[in-house]
Amino acid sequence: MSTVSSKLPLQCLPLPPKSHILTRNLTPDPLTPGPPTFHGSVLQTKPSVQRRARLLDEAAHYSHVSPLPLAFPYRIEVDENSEDSDRSKAVETWLAQREALNEVDLGPSVLKGYSSDQRIKEYHLIGVAPRGLKECLPALDVGDAFEHIGIPALIANSEEMLPTSLPSRNASNEKDPSSSNSVSPARTRQVLTDILGGHTVLFGSSKETGYAPWSLRYSGHQFGAWAGQLGDGRAISILESPHPNDPNLIYELQLKGAGRTPFSRTADGLAVLRSSVREYLGAEAMNALGVPTTRSLAMVLYPTLPVRREDPTPEKATVVTRVAPSFIRIGNFESLNPPTNAYAFSFIGQQRAQWDGLRILGEWVSRRVLQLNLGPGKDDKPPAWGKELVLECARRNARMVAHWQAYGFMHGVINTDNVSILGLTIDYGPYAFMDVFDENHICNHTDEEGRYSYKYQPTMIIYAIRALLTSLSPLIGAELELGHAVSAGWADEVSKDRLDNWREDGMELKQEIEETVMDTFNTAYWPLMRKRLALRRELDSDSSGLIHPLLKLLEVHQLDYHSTFRTLCSFRPSFSAAELESFATRLTPESLVTSTDARERAKKDWVEWLETYKKRINEEQDDWNGQENWMVIRQQEGYKANPRFVLRQWVLEEVIKKVEENHVSGKRILAKVLEMASNPFEPWGAENNAGPEAFDEEIREEQRYCGMGPSKLLGFQCSCSS
Repeated sequence: MSTVSSKLPLQCLPLPPKSHILTRNLTPDPLTPGPPTFHGSVLQTKPSVQRRARLLDEAAHYSHVSPLPLAFPYRIEVDENSEDSDRSKAVETWLAQREALNEVDLGPSVLKGYSSDQRIKEYHLIGVAPRGLKECLPALDVGDAFEHIGIPALIANSEEMLPTSLPSRNASNEKDPSSSNSVSPARTRQVLTDILGGHTVLFGSSKETGYAPWSLRYSGHQFGAWAGQLGDGRAISILESPHPNDPNLIYELQLKGAGRTPFSRTADGLAVLRSSVREYLGAEAMNALGVPTTRSLAMVLYPTLPVRREDPTPEKATVVTRVAPSFIRIGNFESLNPPTNAYAFSFIGQQRAQWDGLRILGEWVSRRVLQLNLGPGKDDKPPAWGKELVLECARRNARMVAHWQAYGFMHGVINTDNVSILGLTIDYGPYAFMDVFDENHICNHTDEEGRYSYKYQPTMIIYAIRALLTSLSPLIGAELELGHAVSAGWADEVSKDRLDNWREDGMELKQEIEETVMDTFNTAYWPLMRKRLALRRELDSDSSGLIHPLLKLLEVHQLDYHSTFRTLCSFRPSFSAAELESFATRLTPESLVTSTDARERAKKDWVEWLETYKKRINEEQDDWNGQENWMVIRQQEGYKANPRFVLRQWVLEEVIKKVEENHVSGKRILAKVLEMASNPFEPWGAENNAGPEAFDEEIREEQRYCGMGPSKLLGFQCSCSS
């Protein structure tokens, strides 16, 4: 595998070849056409087309949109007595003055930078995710960003902005030797902040190198009801770049909270600090647990840009940069073949079916996003891809939700527009990690009926995959008839009866698709649970004889999910009766089981379960290669599968509060929590160590952050408001 020999600033990262660029292969809305016209004409004369809520053309997959973090409703002064045409012109002029039309000197670059002197000027970089940077964009030079943020610390104050214990290149003129960048680290970091904050926008304006930001159109079912056109209401993709070690692996950078798009409906297109911290930390925590997910790159705070949500007190706006190979969802397909005779509860409405748009999107997803390995088609024609696309999406999402269930993660809003075609955890809203185990727990207080409760998450993934099949069913039916892929105009001049027949033929795959989800789920889930119990041998009896009884025990006695698994790592089958009793006491903390009688009942149940566990462990002693210290090795393996640190609701609430109160010291606390979330299996807080370091102030704070927190926040529910 090759390594990154030199680093480049964001504006100098290479673009993929045209065949790998989304906007060169999908269809733009005709009101925001190719980049040269969009930047050279639309932004200057009709910028409102990218800011006002509207239905896109039925063939469009996306709209070009330029980031513009700005309070909404816009405060535009117009003469109330003027003609409508004059008022419209005043609106366009006001917006154009704030659009990114003035070129900014970025030095040598692949794309040019543009901004406006009438944009909000106060914004601060408060987070860069080291793992997201290293694993997704290893060639990106972030300048002195980490020095600017400071040493990660839970005990932090605003006087310690640039600690001297950091590497020496904290000065504005010392250059990273691995960087090919000719400007200072401080300038590199500032340009990065300008772009990722949405203040400076990258464009390629020539016909050959045309490039402009975009937002995707999609629709979807929300809480089981058809919602019509939705789309990226506050997400704007700004760049794609290939991974230096794999030219076929393209990472897309997307700004969340960078201003209105045509899909914002009545909202402002912004994101509050609260939700941005949750997404920034949540994505990296999930990745560290091995869960398929989008990734986090950076956070930029706008302290003077007020955002109003449920609370009348304004919150601070924040732009979070997330990264993924693709942000395409099941809802993208639904938008091109919506349910017939379905009433959309959104005020925007829904376009009619667009069969060629469905084909174009499917070809792009099968070829570039999922990179399906398809066999030959009939009569030397391109192979059919529709069925395999749905099956691959089903397998990926089944593996994803298996990880959710194994690690007690609850998404909260598994609407079809929030389900990734790649099977990535996407759109971190009112999510939560399980505290006290309850299979019926609902983490989203908006979900009054418990549709997206922990127990029903696999079922909701099946619902979403079924929606994908429904969208593609006419095309799949046509491919089954043809024996190869459909071509351009495949449904032109086709009668309704024939379309209906194709749809029925495609829907015959429903049972196969649902069985695929469940089979893939079981293949992934049970090994993950055995891994959490540090078991190597796969026995069919584990589900009913060991794992289900354990979960039932946790639920009946209201015990913590994650700390229980971590504690079980140190269980030894050689324990005496007294040691077994003592261990059962450890598993039944007084903080959760307050009644003496309840504790005794719980301990009795624990002893009974531990006896079963002991036999199961002893059965596979030979599976540890006959190593004399196999129990020590087994314990270490258990620690690698069970997090010491869990991103609990109380931790998130506390971090959000500290960053809101003081972002200078808060960004160091945010960085430390990110470090803990990115390395959750480490023995934070000097775990199992009573040495002097256990009394260090920072270590004591680590211990606290690894705890369950205030009882009033156990099972805390969030809202969708963000």
